[in-house]
Amino acid sequence: QARAQRRRLPLRSTVWPAPPLVARVVRRKTSRSRMANVPTSALSKEQQDELLCTYAALILHDDGAEISPQAMTNLIKAAGCSVEGYWPMLMAKMVGNVGMDSLIKM
Repeated sequence: QARAQRRRLPLRSTVWPAPPLVARVVRRKTSRSRMANVPTSALSKEQQDELLCTYAALILHDDGAEISPQAMTNLIKAAGCSVEGYWPMLMAKMVGNVGMDSLIKM
């Protein structure tokens, strides 16, 4: 029976929270609720791009690095992914205006 239960668990690398908004991702993580089981193939290109930028911003913040469009683009490319050119600029501008700590607390 334990073997059957292992088969039903989704792979963490193939599930993403939906919709991919910074505040919602962080809120779900900090409230200890389960993340939505949505395969990446079910997300639109825009949702995937936003999610990649969200995670890039969170990684840079956790590392204490500057959250800039170039740093986000480099991190996303290093992960083997790509996003439309305007996403890192929008995300970095939002983080600069609102502040990452304020976004995490939302």
